[in-house]
Amino acid sequence: MGALENSLPDSVLTTRVDWMVNWARSSSLWPMTFGLACCAIEMIAVGGPRFDVDRFGAGAFRATPRQADLMVVAGTVNFKMGERVKRLYDQMPGPKYVMALGACATGGGPYHKYGYTVMKGVDRIVPVDVYVAGCPPRPEAFIDGLMLLQKKIMRQRVIRAQPKVVSAPKGSEVHPD
Repeated sequence: MGALENSLPDSVLTTRVDWMVNWARSSSLWPMTFGLACCAIEMIAVGGPRFDVDRFGAGAFRATPRQADLMVVAGTVNFKMGERVKRLYDQMPGPKYVMALGACATGGGPYHKYGYTVMKGVDRIVPVDVYVAGCPPRPEAFIDGLMLLQKKIMRQRVIRAQPKVVSAPKGSEVHPD
């Protein structure tokens, strides 16, 4: 989509193309497994027959970043592992998405106060799209986070860029010219 991106004026209607491409993207998410702690067991349970994540198009768990477009960080990320997480994220092709699974990945978890080696959330090194709370989160919470990510993908624009929002300092008035 790189050749078409930002090539059309705003007067051209591209809604159906956006819908079709976003539907394809949201219905075929390929997650890269990145299980670091007990949250990974719940992530593995989602791939089983009881929860059947294949019905969302996300059942093809990948072990390589070059074939995945969703990084699921499940568990405690320490500072040494953070370098590897960032390297794997950089190797993923775009568009790429990140889901922080569990209390440790979202904010440091029970190690938040005294764990000097624990990163206080994976969002310090990679941009996170969906946070799934819990310690460890239930498989239903993982599926809910996956559906939230699919809704977020469906709102993206493919051909035209998102409109830029201009913010003014507090107390000043903005007049369109």
